[in-house]
Amino acid sequence: MATEGHFEYESVLCVKPEVNVYRIPPRASNRAIRAADWKLDTPDWSGRMRVVAKGKVAYVKLEDKISGELFAQAPVDEYPGIALETVSDSSRYFVLRIQDDNGRSAFIGIGFGDRGDSFDFNVALQDHFKWVKQEDEFSKQAQAPDSTPKLDLGFKEGQTITLNIGQSKKKDRPRPQSSGGFGILPPPPGGKLAPPPSSSRSNNHNVQQTPAGGNDTAGCLLDLDSSNSNSVTSSNPLAVTTSSDLWGHFDPPN
Repeated sequence: MATEGHFEYESVLCVKPEVNVYRIPPRASNRAIRAADWKLDTPDWSGRMRVVAKGKVAYVKLEDKISGELFAQAPVDEYPGIALETVSDSSRYFVLRIQDDNGRSAFIGIGFGDRGDSFDFNVALQDHFKWVKQEDEFSKQAQAPDSTPKLDLGFKEGQTITLNIGQSKKKDRPRPQSSGGFGILPPPPGGKLAPPPSSSRSNNHNVQQTPAGGNDTAGCLLDLDSSNSNSVTSSNPLAVTTSSDLWGHFDPPN
């Protein structure tokens, strides 16, 4: 279908292989429509239903089951509306306003043998017109002028601006301090501190001597470490002589 130089494509909304059509009596304005008033056991026509959308309009097409020839169609521009109405006593039956190419219209009754088919038919139309409503809202928002105040970011007459480039301040870093507060740097990683001089080494070499006849000499020499005896012998011959003869030279009395 071409309209004003552009094409409108059909999109299939719902297909049901079995639908019944009924002639309905004239409607009384003050009375609700009831499917029980129709001759439900003897439908006037049976065929296939196909619901398609062209733009915002949904078309309910009644077609032959085998050949697909169109029996009647009803353009639906809103739902619920005058083009498609529900009945008061059943959810499987509807009143449909059909139209021909000349614009003539008539009201017929349609019904489904399965309640699931009528549910699918109802939901397909509801979803389509929900989409139509959203599209209308989007188009209104797009055409509506922007009423929000706009910010004036331009410079006024005589207004200037100053930029400080490359003058960032350096942050002062605190110097590391020792716990004593004297600023002693810690030792380098992996370094070892030199041990203090041992007083025991100097004491081993500086052996004090006492007279040969006293007990102090024997006690001092006995306490010397055997490992240091060679060094003592080389440095002090008197100590070696004394160690070989603990009592020294003893003269008999006259």
